[in-house]
Amino acid sequence: MCAVACADAFAGSGRVLAHAVGTVPSIGARLARLTSNPELALSDGEAFLMAEPPPLGGTAADGGVVEGWLPFRSVFDVLAAGRRHSMMGASQVDRFGNQNISRIGPDWNRPKRQLIGARGAPGNTVNHRTDYWVARHSPRVFVEAVDVVCGVGHDRARAHPSTALRFHDLGVVITDLAVLDYDGEGRLRIRTVHPGVTPDEVRARTGFPLDGPVAGRTRSPTAEELRLIREVIDPRGLRDREVPG
Repeated sequence: MCAVACADAFAGSGRVLAHAVGTVPSIGARLARLTSNPELALSDGEAFLMAEPPPLGGTAADGGVVEGWLPFRSVFDVLAAGRRHSMMGASQVDRFGNQNISRIGPDWNRPKRQLIGARGAPGNTVNHRTDYWVARHSPRVFVEAVDVVCGVGHDRARAHPSTALRFHDLGVVITDLAVLDYDGEGRLRIRTVHPGVTPDEVRARTGFPLDGPVAGRTRSPTAEELRLIREVIDPRGLRDREVPG
């Protein structure tokens, strides 16, 4: 369910470079390339673009069809041109889509947890479409205010005094419970819940109110999508390590 939801997020992206952080987003990007978006450019994680992606965890050396060369230095040109679609993780997300992957705790000098740092989150969120993937939906992740802003949310983008954030584009937040998107004011809301999950359960595991209409259901994968995930993209079942079945 989660992998298909990620694939649907990439479906309408067109000819852009997919940047997928995490096992399930990587499956989703590969699935989109093989089904709904054949123009989606996929990197093997090193320096090659793949027409037919190798199984999850592999590079061009492990199979697949190479269709281009993209060294790391060129990725920054693609990013700055807006020809990229990123699906990142998030240690914290607030109601306006501000994302934190840097540290937990209010004290800069003595954080409770030191994380990976802001990395490319600021540049991603101001240059091209950015989605988030959360493997464990909980109020520890969905918080009233993030401790550090790495990915820029709607409220900060609107408040910026210049036109530097005119390409700011947040899409969806996909979790193990639901797919969230944003209302007209830039606040997170429930778009769909996964089978067996109720909107009230999602709200109870979120640290701020989730308003909006009654949520729909996340679509189920087709038989062909299941075959591709199980036999072609992730035959080793790595997805179960990120979201237990």
